[in-house]
Amino acid sequence: MTLRRLRELLAFARWYLRELTGESGYEHYCARRREHPHLPELTRREYERLRLDRRGADPGARCC
Repeated sequence: MTLRRLRELLAFARWYLRELTGESGYEHYCARRREHPHLPELTRREYERLRLDRRGADPGARCC
C-alpha cells in the first residue's frame, strides 16, 4: 500500500466518522447559512446547545 493510498483511506475514515457522529453538523449549518446572509449565524456553542435541546425534546426510539 502506498503512502498516498494510506492518506486517502485515513482521510475517508475521518470524514466518515465525523459524519456518523454529527461532529461536522456545525460546518454543514454554516454552509447553509451562507446562502442566507441576512439571517444571524449561531456560534458553535449556541448551535450545540440548540441541537442537544432538540434531541432531548424528541427522544424518538431511545429508551432513556
